Amino acid sequence: MKKAQRMAFLVLAALAFLWSIGSQSVPAVASAEISGAEIKYVALTFDDGPRANTTGRLLDGLLKRNAKATFFLIGRQIETNRDLVLRMKAEGHQVGNHTYDHLELEAINPTVVAQQIGKTDAILQNLLGEGTYWVRPPFGCVSATEKKLISQPMVSWSVDPEDWKVHNVNQVVTSVMKHVAPNDIILLHDFYATSVDAALQIVDQLQAKGYEFVTVEELFALNGIAPQSGCLYRSAKLNKTVKTGPQQ
Repeated sequence: MKKAQRMAFLVLAALAFLWSIGSQSVPAVASAEISGAEIKYVALTFDDGPRANTTGRLLDGLLKRNAKATFFLIGRQIETNRDLVLRMKAEGHQVGNHTYDHLELEAINPTVVAQQIGKTDAILQNLLGEGTYWVRPPFGCVSATEKKLISQPMVSWSVDPEDWKVHNVNQVVTSVMKHVAPNDIILLHDFYATSVDAALQIVDQLQAKGYEFVTVEELFALNGIAPQSGCLYRSAKLNKTVKTGPQQ
């Protein structure tokens, strides 16, 4: 009898051991690894360029990091920086229109609005070839009447560290890292050396968190958004138009 009880005890112990192995959380760990490797897309955008002594260094850094960006260019600055604009396109960045003179569109008459956008669009068409060069209104402001005059999609932003005002690398980086989320559009300015330094740090830190930097056009395509002419988009999270307050 004792021998039978001992055998029964050993059998139960063996079954308990096998059950404990089978119940280990291997599937949960595998699932966590897949989730952690999920790509999060974000668009990094730059206004007010091109500028020879800052934009070139920025392009070098983006190329090294395999990060794509979108550049909204001031028309009057393109002629003396043609090589930089050609390089933007060659390296896979999106090039956009930030008017010819960086005028606040709501402060000028409709004829001048059309001239400001049309002149820069013509320069880009001649330099880079036919295409749709999306518009970022200076200061983020455009009226309902002016929207009807603009035949390209317009792009605002959802993350603004005010780099044009603070000129502080650490402050800009901290602000972006605090507020950014997948499908955001980040606003920076390649006109300032501090903004270039901050941008490259932001790329490094977000890439380490699984983010991939794409153009605004690519970000919209990834989210199934077909941008419409005369509409102002803030991010790729919701297909809505927005009106924002004054910015640089």
